[in-house]
Amino acid sequence: MRADAPPLPIDDALPALRAALQAAPNAVLQAPPGAGKTTRVPLALLDASWLAGARLVMLEPRRLAARAAAARMALTLGERVGETVGYRVRGDARVGARTRIEVVTEGVLTRMLVADPALDGVGGVIFDEFHERNLVADTGLALALQTQELLRPELRILVMSATLDGAAVARLLGDARVIGSEGRSFPVDVRYVPPRPADRLEAHVTRMVRRALAEHEGDVLVFLPGVGEIRRVESLLLAGELPAGTHVAPLHGMLAPEVQDAAIAPSRAGERKVVLATSIAETSLTIEGVRVVVDAGVARVPRFSPATGMTRLETVRVSRASAEQRRGRAGRVAPGTCWRLWPEHDQSTLLERATPEIMDADLAPLALELAAAGIADPLALRWLDPPPAVPFAQARQLLRELAALDGDGRLTAHGTRLAALPLHPRLAHMVLAGRARGLGALACDVAAILAERDIARGERGPGDADLRLRVEALRDHGRARAALAAHGLTLDTGAQHRVRAEADRLRRAMGVREGEGTPDDAGVLVALAYPDRVAQRRAGDGARYLLRGGSGATLSGAQSLATSEWLAIAQLDGQRHEARIFLAAPLTLDDVRAAFGDQVEQVDDVSWDATARAVQARRRERLGAIVLRDMPLRDVDDAQVARALVDWIASAGLGVLPWSDAAGVVRARVAFARPLDASFPDLDDAALTATLREWLAPHLTGMRRADDVARLDLAGILLGRLSWAQRTALDAIAPTHLTVPSGSRVPIDYGDPKGPVVAVRLQELFGLAETPRVGRGAVPVTLHLLSPARRPVQVTRDLAGFWKTSYFEVRKELRGRYPKHSWPDNPLAATPTARAKRRGGGH
Repeated sequence: MRADAPPLPIDDALPALRAALQAAPNAVLQAPPGAGKTTRVPLALLDASWLAGARLVMLEPRRLAARAAAARMALTLGERVGETVGYRVRGDARVGARTRIEVVTEGVLTRMLVADPALDGVGGVIFDEFHERNLVADTGLALALQTQELLRPELRILVMSATLDGAAVARLLGDARVIGSEGRSFPVDVRYVPPRPADRLEAHVTRMVRRALAEHEGDVLVFLPGVGEIRRVESLLLAGELPAGTHVAPLHGMLAPEVQDAAIAPSRAGERKVVLATSIAETSLTIEGVRVVVDAGVARVPRFSPATGMTRLETVRVSRASAEQRRGRAGRVAPGTCWRLWPEHDQSTLLERATPEIMDADLAPLALELAAAGIADPLALRWLDPPPAVPFAQARQLLRELAALDGDGRLTAHGTRLAALPLHPRLAHMVLAGRARGLGALACDVAAILAERDIARGERGPGDADLRLRVEALRDHGRARAALAAHGLTLDTGAQHRVRAEADRLRRAMGVREGEGTPDDAGVLVALAYPDRVAQRRAGDGARYLLRGGSGATLSGAQSLATSEWLAIAQLDGQRHEARIFLAAPLTLDDVRAAFGDQVEQVDDVSWDATARAVQARRRERLGAIVLRDMPLRDVDDAQVARALVDWIASAGLGVLPWSDAAGVVRARVAFARPLDASFPDLDDAALTATLREWLAPHLTGMRRADDVARLDLAGILLGRLSWAQRTALDAIAPTHLTVPSGSRVPIDYGDPKGPVVAVRLQELFGLAETPRVGRGAVPVTLHLLSPARRPVQVTRDLAGFWKTSYFEVRKELRGRYPKHSWPDNPLAATPTARAKRRGGGH
């Protein structure tokens, strides 16, 4: 990450930042941990002239950071939070009539922008810790930039980060200036202490915390991947002796605000604390008194799996940028020590930065947020990394199939209910729909199985893909192993116990009884959860299937499902062109109609057939890409055929039309005339493509084949778009020909609208003193003067000047090359001619 100039101390960077935002609406502040940007920058901008009394909104990635930043700024001003500085987070707000700086979380900004796209009363928006690149931050910046572009060009946007590529953000912000600031952190001694081979994470962390308390002064901040590890380390620490006056303080997003605030508050005199935190403490916070960081080197992040359609929390190694952020926590108030619990040689293998969440996330929640903002196409916004097109389209299609979005992309009442459930939307939809069908208990079993890794494993490879075998193994305690073994599978008892416990929890939460539904009903439930993976067996040999979404899948090896005509697929390998099915359950056509009858469409498909090079009309009954019934459509409306031809032309490009020279002349003349008379239509490629239905469709009546289209008179059609008055004006502004002194009518070439060209023999212009003009006298033509053999000899837009100067040089050359032609000394007094003459005395 590079700034526009060498980094400055924060006291010098602040005036530069103020000046940058005074000169332009956007800027980037590149400041490492300890630079003080989170609290000093908003206060420094508080009296900026461009704010003019408006509020300054600063975004923090977490609620704890938002409250802490507001409290620190208020303390600096000698005020209480809610006066000049306030905050607004989910479920909690402290703002007042005097509030000028409002610290919020990204979700709050998104809601603000949806409710008021103009952000009235807001003079500037600051994105703090943008390097974390979470999905809601990217979304908030994209929406803020849209507000700036469409409604509020004066809105200031400042992006602040420690480890982000500032140049990329600057480009996104319209080549904004990048200001660099030096950190104010104290030196931190880094030590690498990897675990012993048999060590569990919690045991190693506990040992290192005790060592840190013994060897160093001050408080200890411990980074752990999640709440479970925090609780286990807390129990281990409290089970043994701690130095007198030492307290253990958990810190994560699920805690109440007062508990979080207590964890970051300074220790009382004579006391120490050990803060056990997730990544929530990685940035933005200064925990007073921390002198030691113990970094487990891992984090828990959500990862969307296209193969399962589920988002799982995965424990991954931190990036180098995150490790540096964590190290910096030890040097905020004094020199410190960072204990990294991995081998030193592993440091170089860490990723430089974490992958932006938008690239790996399940995009269905984003699609819902954008729909709430009235945005169907995410590319209507500016993104640092735009949502990948295919996953986003898949997400919207999935939400429609789950009935969470209507056909126009708006949230439905069912979608609102799904969003309220603490389950993935697929499984939430399945459990609700299953309960309504009297299959509630089975739905809970299937949901628990699909949320867990497979409870059965193949002896060689994945094994039989039949989901019913897993349901039977879950329900039948005694015969589970034998039933699976008969199909080449072995039971994972640990997974079985976890799935049973989860299924019980779900049944209690949904209020359903055990025993509802049999394993044979599993296919219907899977189809409800994965409507895009309903699959029909293809014709021919092999267990090959066409999915509702249009992709292919196959069952490989000996499979009990190989003869099933219909499948509901829960898990497949999405890496291959034709995916391999790992987990599925059988369906019948009656099951499909019962579950998706309202989504089965009877479509009259009138479309272009590339093979036949003609419009074909079929009547199809289909569920997505799966055609249930197909028959010819006899009576077809001419307008439908014309629309299909227009769609073909729009897709293939205007080049498939029979463009004649005459049609090209019409387009060129109109293009020349439009700047002089705005009433003329735009006939360039983009405009013609966008208005195909308007200008071309009426002329396609009765046509069906490419050969029919080839007979179109495009010149006449384009001229037909002009009124009688426009045609008269076109002849006056852009005449087709120029009558020269010889009497010849020479065509005018309007290929370059800025400089129409006339190519004419030099001799035909004898006697013409000035350059001819078109555009009602406003535009001189460019004369390409030709020899008798029609070879170019001169190009000019100043004929008078040519006769006075260049003509005589040209005359010398032409007299030698064309001695039988007349080349007079005074061309203005000579008789123009279009024919060759013997040279007489007048030369």
